[in-house]
Amino acid sequence: MPNDSQKLARDRYDVVVIGGGLGGLTAANVLARAGRSVLLAEQHIKLGGLATWFHRRGGHVFDVALHGFPVGMIKSCRRYWTREIADSIVQLKDIRFDNPMFTLSTTFDRQDFTRLLVERFHIESAAVAAFFDATRDMNFYDDQATTTGQLFERFFPGRGDVVRLLMEPITYANGSTLEDPALTYGIVFSNFMSKGVYTFHGGTDRLIHLMGEELARNGVDVQTRCNVDTIHTNSGRIEGITLNGLRIACRAVVSNANLLDTIFNLVGPDAWDPDFLDQARAVRLNNSSTQVYMALKPDHPLEESQCGDLLFSSVAPEFRTDLLLSRNVTSRTFSFYYPKTRPTLNRCAIVASTNANYADWATLPRDEYEAGKGELIEDTLRAAEKYVPDLRERLDYVEAATPVTFQRYTKHLGGASFGTKFEGLAVSRALPDQVAGLYHAGSVGIIMSGWLGAVNYGVIVANDVDAFLMKGTK
Repeated sequence: MPNDSQKLARDRYDVVVIGGGLGGLTAANVLARAGRSVLLAEQHIKLGGLATWFHRRGGHVFDVALHGFPVGMIKSCRRYWTREIADSIVQLKDIRFDNPMFTLSTTFDRQDFTRLLVERFHIESAAVAAFFDATRDMNFYDDQATTTGQLFERFFPGRGDVVRLLMEPITYANGSTLEDPALTYGIVFSNFMSKGVYTFHGGTDRLIHLMGEELARNGVDVQTRCNVDTIHTNSGRIEGITLNGLRIACRAVVSNANLLDTIFNLVGPDAWDPDFLDQARAVRLNNSSTQVYMALKPDHPLEESQCGDLLFSSVAPEFRTDLLLSRNVTSRTFSFYYPKTRPTLNRCAIVASTNANYADWATLPRDEYEAGKGELIEDTLRAAEKYVPDLRERLDYVEAATPVTFQRYTKHLGGASFGTKFEGLAVSRALPDQVAGLYHAGSVGIIMSGWLGAVNYGVIVANDVDAFLMKGTK
């Protein structure tokens, strides 16, 4: 892809999209299909945001973070991307749990979870059905005062084991806690529960390559290594942006950057009403994460029956949000990548993920930071050896990423894996009310996190931008 901002196709565009995460990519594609001239500016060397990959010596390729999303991703990709992308989405059929409360395997859909809750956890089938129906019927306009913890107490009082089964995967999927509004949990949970967990066949490198080809076909001017440092406004309207020192005029901007970074840094506080700034200042960032990437030697493959596809592993006696975020790690999610995941690579990889707090890593002196990464790797290898006893003999390469890593490569404040907490959604949607032509798409308000949320939010915002531009031509 082109990456020299001195060779832009033009000095004026209908829309500039800042950031090449899935929300920004999708917004750019939808707008280009609608006939708009679009510049997509990504500060990193590749597209994808957190939906991306990296190469390491020995021919190893790692997906960044853990990727699992609901079946709705198929429909969204077919409609807003290509049939080839949609047809490459496949189900992860062996999801496992291993903790002091229970050990089990599931296909992670409503039918199988109902079976488990009734047969293994001895919950009345009527209560199970009522819970699933309640989460399925949740929407953005529901009561926001009820917390997720209160939701569980209503349906499964005193059942910490049930809470763990139903809550832990969603905490990894979008940062939900028991203290967050119940609808932020319920909407995501019901999406996953419809038909299970899915991933992309061929890895994120193939996905982003296919998306890049589609963007090119639709005429999007894609520029990587291009940092937007200013969004220019005048009299409450978008004027343009500054990209690598160049002033580019445009009628609208879609920011796929962090919401708070967009408001306070790219635009600056002078462009907003005081009440809106107060709302924005009250928005909380979501948590970040750590990852340990383990590549196995080509001649030491894993058997799928040994580990499954996705493993939620914990030694904590109970589910607690603070334990999931602690540097004293007690819970990890392991994602197992087999040769079928990337057919061009005859090797296996394991990615271990833990939720984490940015401040626990960002404040460390350099030597303590590097030592902390080493401890994270060693602790993870010890934990993984329970499932792959000869892991160290099989291991060819290992490295770790922290919240500091994610902030460096994505420029998300605090390395936030899922943008902001729920209150960020209203602020994100209100940007064009403050500055005409300015929109935000990305992971905000934990409902809109994850691959499917990012794609769908990109579509919603693209339609808003197109409607705005149509008004301007009348």
